[in-house]
Amino acid sequence: MTQRPALRHYLQFADLTRDEYAHVFERTRIIKGRFKGYQPYHPLTDRTLVMIFEKQSTRTRLSFEAGMHQLGGSAIYLNTRDSQLGRGEPVEDAAQVISRMSDIVMIRTFQQDIIERFAAHSRVPVINGLTNEYHPCQVLADLYTWFEHRGDIAGRTVAWIGDSNNMCYTWLQAARVFGFHVNISTPPGYSLDPKLTAGLGDVFSVHADPMDAARGASLVTTDVWTSMGWEGEAAERAAAFADWQVDADMMAVAAPDAVFMHCLPAHRGEEVTAEVIDGPQSVVWDEAENRLHAQKALMEFLLLGRVDN
Repeated sequence: MTQRPALRHYLQFADLTRDEYAHVFERTRIIKGRFKGYQPYHPLTDRTLVMIFEKQSTRTRLSFEAGMHQLGGSAIYLNTRDSQLGRGEPVEDAAQVISRMSDIVMIRTFQQDIIERFAAHSRVPVINGLTNEYHPCQVLADLYTWFEHRGDIAGRTVAWIGDSNNMCYTWLQAARVFGFHVNISTPPGYSLDPKLTAGLGDVFSVHADPMDAARGASLVTTDVWTSMGWEGEAAERAAAFADWQVDADMMAVAAPDAVFMHCLPAHRGEEVTAEVIDGPQSVVWDEAENRLHAQKALMEFLLLGRVDN
């Protein structure tokens, strides 16, 4: 009988160590290779993933649902609009019920507090599929994509151009774990929240001019100007962010071998030009695919511990 490892959650990027990420990345490489070679791999047979969505999704749902099926398990989709959570059932009660009927839970919601409360009352691992504060699964895939293309990221510089959103804060946590630096440039009025950067030390620097942030960077990345939940500010943000578009001129001041990343969906002509996102430095489609494989390795780790086969 297989013994379940100690209960672990993945609520923010800082929840795993550098050594644990090394293991997850190696497992990602192996699992992806098996997928590409049409080699069945079903370590999670008879395991059930429950996916709870309060925010809309394409990549998160597809990558988790397909990934769980590819590992031999099953996935159940719950939308808060169609469940008792949408009618005011306490998060703590839902966690106790859902975790008694499943093996692992992924939640895509608004406040980080919601997922933390759920995890505190869950018997099974809980994964953050996105909150307002953090998006660890995306940066997990992003960093694996970097390792595929360029190797170790320690000592490198990442340029974050745009909004100080959940992706930005997750990149900062990743910088502390992996030993790289983040140059951040946000428009006036959209600067970092000190509460979410406390304790991160000197892993980042802030630049008023986005060109200065991109200068010499090995990786340039951005996100939409208006994240989910802020749609009412779209016009105001479009005006404020106009000079924070990643274009060919910005990529030209980055390192010669710099890559461009975007978590998608992207708005060509807004946060990034078509020339950049569809150009030779862009690795966004590898990023998107690697959500599938990196999350399979993450679920394997949370449910089975360190696997070496």
